[in-house]
Amino acid sequence: MLATPPPLIAVIGPVEPPLLTAWVTHYRELGIERFLLAFHFPDHVPTGLRHEPNATVRELGIIPTGCSTGPWHEHINTQLRDALRAAAGPGWHLIADADEFQQYAAPLHEITAHADHTRHKTVGGLLLDRISTSGRMTDWNPAQGLDRTYPLGGHLTHRLLHGDPRKIVLARHDIALASGNHRAPGHHPDPHHLAAVHHFKWRSGILEDLRRRVSHFSSGTWQEHTPAVRDEARRLLTHLNNHGGTINLADPRCAFRRVSLDQLPYNWRSEAHTAHTAWRPPTPTARN
Repeated sequence: MLATPPPLIAVIGPVEPPLLTAWVTHYRELGIERFLLAFHFPDHVPTGLRHEPNATVRELGIIPTGCSTGPWHEHINTQLRDALRAAAGPGWHLIADADEFQQYAAPLHEITAHADHTRHKTVGGLLLDRISTSGRMTDWNPAQGLDRTYPLGGHLTHRLLHGDPRKIVLARHDIALASGNHRAPGHHPDPHHLAAVHHFKWRSGILEDLRRRVSHFSSGTWQEHTPAVRDEARRLLTHLNNHGGTINLADPRCAFRRVSLDQLPYNWRSEAHTAHTAWRPPTPTARN
């Protein structure tokens, strides 16, 4: 008898309904049956754009746990996520943002069973940033799909933005997670068994969001724990400005190549292990 699939925990902002539909479909194909979702919308989001994501998940048979509005302080996501985890109950929890499509080397019940056997209370993943073949932040057509619109995968967050590419994708209910699900203080996932976290963040509309983050975090309109989020946003905006509005696909650091949600990238285990264990926060010189 297979173990009960873990519930999926997610805090969701103003994303387009087709992305939510693709996201729910992806995780249901992984075996997820229970979704605990909370929506939070910053004040600038129009009322209609707040209703659409909520209505979409309801049409998919999911009743959101809550919906709030207001500034997107850095602690908001953490508070909402932890409330959802408390409601989820004991066992394993799968944690994913709405633009993160996790990919595993084995079925979920085998992944959690292996972690239990090796006495790991978390399972890790590594971001694999997905972009278009032009390097531009483009729209996508649901009929075409995410894989075909953003066929290239690489290490944009890690190599170019100096952001933390590590993610905790599965955690036991009693394991606390840091902001952004990047770490579980005191607990380290097995670096030899890391999920690929396909990161479909770099879509049309993201540049406005990044500019807003820089402005609001810099002014104090939105509260932050560290400048990491706005520093990453500023680095991407600077890079795009220096490359005619596109991501430089020729930058060897990012190692962009064609990937797919249907199959783990070639040599992923070694590649992810190297990136996961080598990553360090940027030095003050790099931040400046």
